Amino acid sequence: IEKALGKKAVYDFQPMQAGDVLETFADIEATKRDFGYAPTTTIREGIPNFIDWFKSYHGL
Repeated sequence: IEKALGKKAVYDFQPMQAGDVLETFADIEATKRDFGYAPTTTIREGIPNFIDWFKSYHGL
């Protein structure tokens, strides 16, 4: 995200709060099975694509 935006992130680490989830992941096996769909865009491709779209959509 930093690379795609050309900006350095400012980190502000806070203690976890009640209800925070330490880790999460998605299992898309049912989507593959039921709809024959599997994503083809990698994170490395998708982040810059999303940022470009977001800037364009919001006139930034």
